[in-house]
Amino acid sequence: MAEVITMPRLSDTMTEGKVAKWHKKVGDKVKEGDILAEIETDKAVQDFESEIEGTLLYVGVEEGGAAAVDSVLAIIGNEGEDISGLTGGAAAPAEGTEEKKSEEQPKAETAAPVAAEVPAGVEVITMPRLSDTMTEGKVAKWHKNVGDTVKEGDLLAEIETDKAVQDFESEFNGVLLKQGVEEGGAAPVDSVLAIIGPAGTDVSAVGAPKAEAVSTEKPAEQKAEVKTEEKAAPAADSSSSDRVAISPLAKKMAQDKGVDIHSVQGSGENGRIVKKDIENYQPAAKPAASAPTASAAPVAVSFVQGEDTETPNSQVRNIIAKRLSESKFSAPHYYLMVEINMDKAIEARKEINSLPDTKISFNDMIIKATAIALRKHPQVNSSWAGDKIIHRGNINIGVAVAIPDGLVVPVLKNTDQMTYTQISASVKDMASRAKSKGLKANEMEGSTFSISNLGMFGIETFTSIINQPNSAILSVGAIIEKPIVKDGQIVVGNTMKLSLACDHRVVDGATGAQFLQTLRTYLESPLTLLL
Repeated sequence: MAEVITMPRLSDTMTEGKVAKWHKKVGDKVKEGDILAEIETDKAVQDFESEIEGTLLYVGVEEGGAAAVDSVLAIIGNEGEDISGLTGGAAAPAEGTEEKKSEEQPKAETAAPVAAEVPAGVEVITMPRLSDTMTEGKVAKWHKNVGDTVKEGDLLAEIETDKAVQDFESEFNGVLLKQGVEEGGAAPVDSVLAIIGPAGTDVSAVGAPKAEAVSTEKPAEQKAEVKTEEKAAPAADSSSSDRVAISPLAKKMAQDKGVDIHSVQGSGENGRIVKKDIENYQPAAKPAASAPTASAAPVAVSFVQGEDTETPNSQVRNIIAKRLSESKFSAPHYYLMVEINMDKAIEARKEINSLPDTKISFNDMIIKATAIALRKHPQVNSSWAGDKIIHRGNINIGVAVAIPDGLVVPVLKNTDQMTYTQISASVKDMASRAKSKGLKANEMEGSTFSISNLGMFGIETFTSIINQPNSAILSVGAIIEKPIVKDGQIVVGNTMKLSLACDHRVVDGATGAQFLQTLRTYLESPLTLLL
């Protein structure tokens, strides 16, 4: 009897799956344990094995297509078995029957144009989904040019996602016939990234509609620019009383700099003065006798005009802006601040670092203390999920690290179970790889609480935006030596200010305050961490 196989739930957050590749076709024999298909979830591509034996009678999701969890993925049964009742009459009962042929005919007609576009032996490589939140990728660098020989495992390109830059290796052998995205350009996930195949194969038809759209747009823009400039030139010429041929931009720059356009030699067409002529203009040396004259004094005072520049946003910068905006505008933030006496923490750190092969920072101590405090206040280690609050079982602390493109948050998994030395080594390793863009996407996922430390920059106090889906983030300031009151006497002490930003939907004021009290106890009396 035929068995219906549904789209499996391969991760806890998976709502739909995409069939990256079918390993069996309709009519093929299937044994228990055979790989039926490769299923792409929201986190990874996984092999999906058959649990039954028979013949593959029906495929519910075509290769490259997606379907919701628990929808029909395939039907396996006996060869020639009627399965129309399982598919609502839309499916073929078995290979070789007239009903199946009539069903497969429209599919073949639909697939024919696509098949005609991709020659035999040619592989179309699409923009991969390298993180669960990635919607488009940017080609940071091509390591292979069109015409280069590519082997399986060769580094094809560096792909910049919304979280990191990752190396992308080829899975095929052949010659790089086409680059679908130019270096520095971006494209949506699953769009054409590259085409690999036998040397000399014509692949101009593959992805042609998209290429034409791009190619026709750029010349149109260039034409418009040329026409505008051509029209502007006579206007500029006619506006000058002495009929000096000069572009409008060059004329404006000359006015701003106080340059006499009659003394500038133009390098443009027919001696026309253009922007670079004004930029490179050097006034002729004046005779010594004319230097003291009163009229020369104002001319001697000149200002170098600044020039506005633009920097295109990276994928990391775009996603930071998007996520922080969503967090700030959707989560009702409030802030709690506390000042901590760090004298005993300073002494404890000196004793710990006196041990052989041991060196920890104050940041490591704060991370450890925070993790233990979260264990006692699980409400702070929770997330808002619309109609419910999710209390996280693990304590995974994200540590904000500044990089040239902005900010990334590598995650220390099960931080409460780590020692000082493990925390120190992990933070140093991930911070180093974050700055060299060597972090993997899974190393920046799964945080339940975040810490941002600007103390090393001398910042005494600041507030941060919550890194969702966390419900709180701790901002750490610098340790400052200043007068404090101790046992009724004014003495010199070392203090540090902490600021806790909370999502009021999850963490109430009293809950956040109690968490900070516990954290203060751990930092002011480090031995309590051992209890």
